[in-house]
Amino acid sequence: MADPGMSVAPYWELTFDADGDPDGAERDRLLDEVTGHGVRDLIVFAHGWNNDRSGATALYRRFFAPVPKLAPKAGLGYVGVIWPSMRFCDEPIPDFPKWVVATEAEESPAPVLDKDTRHALLETFPGRATVVDQLSRMLDQRPAAELEEFGRLVRLLVEVLPGGPQPLFAADTLVEGVPESEPVLFGTAATELCEEFAQALTSLREGPDAAGFALPNPWDGAKELLRQATYWAMKRRAGTVGERGLGRVVGQLAQAAPEVRVHLVGHSFGGRLVSFALRGLPDGVRTVKSVTLLQGAFSHYAFAARLPHDPRAGGALQGRQNRIDGPLVCCYSHFDGALGTFYPLASRTADDCESALGADLAGVLGDRWGAMGHDGVQAVPGTRSLDLAAALRGPLAASGCVNVDAAAVVRRGGPPTGAHSDIVHPELARLVLAAGRIG
Repeated sequence: MADPGMSVAPYWELTFDADGDPDGAERDRLLDEVTGHGVRDLIVFAHGWNNDRSGATALYRRFFAPVPKLAPKAGLGYVGVIWPSMRFCDEPIPDFPKWVVATEAEESPAPVLDKDTRHALLETFPGRATVVDQLSRMLDQRPAAELEEFGRLVRLLVEVLPGGPQPLFAADTLVEGVPESEPVLFGTAATELCEEFAQALTSLREGPDAAGFALPNPWDGAKELLRQATYWAMKRRAGTVGERGLGRVVGQLAQAAPEVRVHLVGHSFGGRLVSFALRGLPDGVRTVKSVTLLQGAFSHYAFAARLPHDPRAGGALQGRQNRIDGPLVCCYSHFDGALGTFYPLASRTADDCESALGADLAGVLGDRWGAMGHDGVQAVPGTRSLDLAAALRGPLAASGCVNVDAAAVVRRGGPPTGAHSDIVHPELARLVLAAGRIG
């Protein structure tokens, strides 16, 4: 279907709610129309943290724009997945218009919640207006000795309370016979966490040695505590939408149009979404021909059968790469500050007592709690590793996992997220086509 605001056609959108239920009319339209448009290859893209539909469609419009010229006779169709995620408005996105609120945030050293971020929090966590107001006021005032109360409110916002219902996170790795552990984010004193986040922010802004000269105010890390807690809620949601939502729709598409080859692409938590869609595929469906992860914000051990540091443990998606009738291509970049610095800090389990900063961040924590988008798929035998130039020369492996160091293009962006959202490059669009053997 044509969309005057989109750079490609035919283009469809699939909207899912937080429980993974699709918009029925959009799903049925895709199932009814895809064959009539002569689509042979369907690229399905899931965004990561994002605040609204317009932001998601802007990403899809820009990313897809070079594809028609790269594969002019391929019989391509495009799907943009829309799911309820969230982005803090002070996070820079290269080449996207800079919002006024982002400029204001840069000019003020205090970690104040701007009105758009407050609105996004209220949309993401409905019924929590009082909590959001309290958090915003505390970030403005920085009341002495009240960081623990701030931490309690953060946990209340995302509904992670001791002894409460199932927390709003989902592990990417599981240990046999051992109850699932909470991330350190929800089981450690807020003051300690804010100190670690404040030191990490200082290191990112001023250099790796800057944090050693003076300890920053723990309140400097309080906004990062809130940011990371909301992202963990989105992480669980991404898995739910992928497994209960997108996986099922791909199965329905395989019934309605079995000749259509599906190529899943995901950025950030959207990478987790499309990966968990493999777990939701009905048995026997072999129409997914490639999966491309762009700065995937989930554990680099998610597909591992056994973890190097614990032979009892394996990835929540172990073996699921075999549901792809083609390769799983994982792009990563060491310029991604969100995944290289804050992801391992927030991902540690509550009983992990090792230091989070200095050499341990790049060593123990980076190895154990690292993300796909920082160093690629880990502990999966047979995984190939290439730089971007070699991957584009091709051909890529016909199956299995392929790590691609994309730092040659994924390199721009400032604190706190670095190059995490620097994914709109024709080279990455070419990589999606190469992974799917399109054109």
